[in-house]
Amino acid sequence: MGFSGKLCAVISILALLGIPLQDGIAGTAEEIDLKVDEALVRFKKENAVAESVLGASKGILVFPNVIKAGIGIGGEIGEGALRVSGETVEYYTTMAASIGFQLGAQSKAVFLVFMQEEALKEFRASSGWKAGVDGSVALINIGAGASFDTTQIEEPIVGFVMTNAGLMYNATLEGSKYTKVVR
Repeated sequence: MGFSGKLCAVISILALLGIPLQDGIAGTAEEIDLKVDEALVRFKKENAVAESVLGASKGILVFPNVIKAGIGIGGEIGEGALRVSGETVEYYTTMAASIGFQLGAQSKAVFLVFMQEEALKEFRASSGWKAGVDGSVALINIGAGASFDTTQIEEPIVGFVMTNAGLMYNATLEGSKYTKVVR
């Protein structure tokens, strides 16, 4: 199934579950930037390691509101921004499709932190980057109040997934596709 086919499938699933499309699609660059700012504030507030990880990073891709829904066949969609040195440099969409037992919907924020300059350059040079195919993302699961040393991170890209309850455990980003969009 091509990109447009996956997009149609994800939109159809969201519609079947009665989830407004605007929940996963922010719209304008200003709206995306505002939601990214809010997500980063929450990420730093709720995670003791956020400041040190972000301080050591070369860039961060933030999807403040990824909507995931499924009725047997599932999908997820969201928009976000890539920040380098605290400034938005590009906008992206994320989409994924899945098959298996699933019913319902959830919203999550996704943070991809580029720890190495080369990984960031490769990501930015791609026309469509897929987690697990074009590069791997090591998910970091750290509870509130935990200590963490950024020198322990050897992976070029680390990811954090947050729901309204906080950091998500046993999450996966495998198969998620990230595509640069022009605003």
